[in-house]
Amino acid sequence: MAAEPQGNPWALRFTTLTIVLIPVAVGINYVGKLIAAGLKLPLWLDSIGTVLAGMLAAPCVGARSGAVNNIIFGLTADPISFWYLITSIAIGLVVGYLAFTGWISSFGRVVVLGLIVAGVAAVVSTPINVILWEGQTGNVWGDALYTALVGRGWPIWLASFLDEAVVDLPDKLATVIVSYLIFKALPERLVGLFSGSRSEVESL
Repeated sequence: MAAEPQGNPWALRFTTLTIVLIPVAVGINYVGKLIAAGLKLPLWLDSIGTVLAGMLAAPCVGARSGAVNNIIFGLTADPISFWYLITSIAIGLVVGYLAFTGWISSFGRVVVLGLIVAGVAAVVSTPINVILWEGQTGNVWGDALYTALVGRGWPIWLASFLDEAVVDLPDKLATVIVSYLIFKALPERLVGLFSGSRSEVESL
């Protein structure tokens, strides 16, 4: 039987490891996005580092990793990234909290976690899409669905949500699974320093 989580998942103590983890997570996000773009995948894969940070550390660390990623990407590549900062923060918070409460204890739960993250991302991103793009996402598959639904008289908000969801579902499911596989491949001592034994690391 798995041990019950201890401590407060919302308590944030910056340590050497958590400070190092944030730029590493940003780098992983960049690599994932580049791979998706290079292979012309109908996915974003730009939240792997954010999800991994949430799994390893605390919700606040995952959220900060996502926020920093969007800020840096917004400054260096695409200003539109600033708008989706809140989506990245939501992903980091949800993954961090659910990981703390045992949602990465088995592969089956991880799959459900991926579905939950997809739902959260779609709900948070939909208002942004409506404001910026009249409800579209810029993804060929999702926007084709959006056009078809709006053409049949569906409300823009609902069509926009389904547009986002049809992309977020495979993207966030793949993102959470890849993050989980990386998490499981890490040495147990390193994982313990982040999650179960944060008191062993000297706070800065």
